[in-house]
Amino acid sequence: MITHIWSITLTVSDLSQAVEFYENILGLSKKYQFKDYAGFNCGGIEIGMKTWGELENPRQGEPCIDLAVKNLDDECRRLAAAGVNFIKQPQDALWGARIALLQDPDGNILQLTEIDWNKYFTVSRSG
Repeated sequence: MITHIWSITLTVSDLSQAVEFYENILGLSKKYQFKDYAGFNCGGIEIGMKTWGELENPRQGEPCIDLAVKNLDDECRRLAAAGVNFIKQPQDALWGARIALLQDPDGNILQLTEIDWNKYFTVSRSG
């Protein structure tokens, strides 16, 4: 069962420039920053910037809408049984989650995320 939007993530060419814009121009509160990712709070939804990925025009697969789930493997089995094609099968992420990627009928990327909150907060503090 999908519970809420976890984050919306954008690919950027220059993380420092993006952080400057989102933090100092838009005034969003930065949650954390790593060498290749920064996350900002926007009304309880994270807006993330990442430096990996393609920057083609138009931006294929951007933004990625990240949907929180309680049990990733169960949700992926349910969706696969309904005919959903996954572009990335469930896997562990370094920041304390398990993620899988799928596409909607128009090719928009959706990421399903199950968060291990203890690991997430440990990694976020050490950022």
